[in-house]
Amino acid sequence: MPRPMRCRRVCSEPVYNCFVPKGDFCGERVILSIDEYEIIRLIDLMGLTHEQCAARMDISRTTATEVYENARRKLADCLVNGKELHIGGGCYKLCDGSAVCFCGMCKKFLKKTLSKNIKKKGENEMRIAVTYDNGEIFQHFGHTEEFKIFDVEKGEIVNSRVISADGFGHGALADFLKGLETEILICGGIGGGAISALSSVGIKVCGGVSGSADEAVEKLLSDSLSYSGEANCSHHHNHSCGDHGCHGKGGGCHE
Repeated sequence: MPRPMRCRRVCSEPVYNCFVPKGDFCGERVILSIDEYEIIRLIDLMGLTHEQCAARMDISRTTATEVYENARRKLADCLVNGKELHIGGGCYKLCDGSAVCFCGMCKKFLKKTLSKNIKKKGENEMRIAVTYDNGEIFQHFGHTEEFKIFDVEKGEIVNSRVISADGFGHGALADFLKGLETEILICGGIGGGAISALSSVGIKVCGGVSGSADEAVEKLLSDSLSYSGEANCSHHHNHSCGDHGCHGKGGGCHE
């Protein structure tokens, strides 16, 4: 008797569950399961490796690769053959904080982070995060060990504190910041994958900034901060990122 399928852990169900091609419709539809949707989100959007994705979904790396390849074939079938894409079903369980999770969205994370390190953002407040190292803007987003969080109300900083990234890898930092209710990130070097992941959770990126973290926030609030919303760093080691060299914690500059 075959072993029953192990449910895959997902952070949340999709907001959009149907996509219809414009133009001549072939009349066929493809069903992408929730777990297949999640693995596409984690690997193609968040930039996680297959191994990291497997750990997040509580499955083996081999299973993660099989699910990913099947999901990609379904997406290709829709794009090439003009089929409707419907997302739903599958063998999955929603993340509820019962296991070690670094998604930044589960109840366990929110309870730990928002109660211990940072209070819930006020209704009229804006929250800014800055990659941080000893008063300065840390230049490699993916290797950030600390963030300085600023709460702003009516154009004035009302509170700030430094928090640890708590061992989150670069693939989970977007969700980590989302869990902190961050709206704007100020950083130095950052790659395209990280910008896409941050944008997907509604965080504006101000990249290519150096110097004092506090002064950068003040300049942002006075509309005098010079920054870029484009990627200024790649995965390669032998390059420079914007106006700074890729040296520091963790060696090369990664997303």
